[in-house]
Amino acid sequence: MNMRKELLKETIEHYDIKKIDVVPIVDAMSKMAFQARNLGRAAKIYDQMLAEKDCAVILCMAGSLFSAGLKKIVYDLVSNNMVDAIVSTGAIIVDQDFFEGLGFKHYVGTQFVDDNMLRENHIDRIYDTYIDEDELRNCDMTISEICKSLEPRPYSSREFINAMGAYLDKNGKNKESVVLAAYKNQVPIFVPAFSDCSAGFGLVHHQWNNSKSQVSIDSAKDFLELTKVKLMAKETGLMMIGGGVPKNFAQDTVVAAEILGKDVPMHKYAVQITVADERDGALSGSTLKEASSWGKVDTAYEQMVFGEATTLLPLLAGYAYHKKSWQKRSPFKFTDKLAAPK
Repeated sequence: MNMRKELLKETIEHYDIKKIDVVPIVDAMSKMAFQARNLGRAAKIYDQMLAEKDCAVILCMAGSLFSAGLKKIVYDLVSNNMVDAIVSTGAIIVDQDFFEGLGFKHYVGTQFVDDNMLRENHIDRIYDTYIDEDELRNCDMTISEICKSLEPRPYSSREFINAMGAYLDKNGKNKESVVLAAYKNQVPIFVPAFSDCSAGFGLVHHQWNNSKSQVSIDSAKDFLELTKVKLMAKETGLMMIGGGVPKNFAQDTVVAAEILGKDVPMHKYAVQITVADERDGALSGSTLKEASSWGKVDTAYEQMVFGEATTLLPLLAGYAYHKKSWQKRSPFKFTDKLAAPK
């Protein structure tokens, strides 16, 4: 039997928030204690963000979320005007979403395995999930191909990811892609550490072979563009899955706006799902109340939920979807506004 074929036979299935109305479950959990009650309050805060007319929702993501089966949730949030901007790690957007947009899959695996055997079979492992290494190389080279098609100059990650969406619109094999949906719905995606993923390999390949005329990523332009999103919105709400760079990048827009001489309110709403601990002083587990000391997040509508994203995001997002406050929202279309000439 072909070992590689046997290992890559069962695909990860993405959760669909539209199929099950979880509102009664979350409402019941909100009357319990500990993280159940925290989740119930977080779900209500997210629904409040969507119900407030002039509040822009910024989704922040870190961790291996889409490879684990959460991609369709975010796809539905973008498609149904429940998210207005995204800040993410590169792996989620490129190695997982764009990767599947090209027609590739993530596979059900196990953590109880010989990783040397996996390496010999060109299989990468994320805990109990497998990825075809050869298909990832294809993803790398597709990024290099996109670089070659663009005018040589510095780009924000938002601009480059928009070009990735245009590529999928013409060449994609799987239309349930967050990158593609964001491209179509004018929802900007920012990846502050863009080279720390499959995109980095593609950019390295491009720049190595085009030393005199090349595409590059301007991280300062990223920060400026996301700060412009904060300036364009009267109020903002953060929905954070995981922590890390995306969490801080989005929170910092308040301080950046102040440095530009603009008077902006702190993020009015903030929800975070995380497994990180606050006691080591690291960012991922730092509380939203702590962020208030920096002038970033208001404490009136903030909620930390300590738990793992695959168990909690379906309930949080499903609650807001079935409450239907999003149906009355008008899209911000920040991509169009950011691309407009000064």
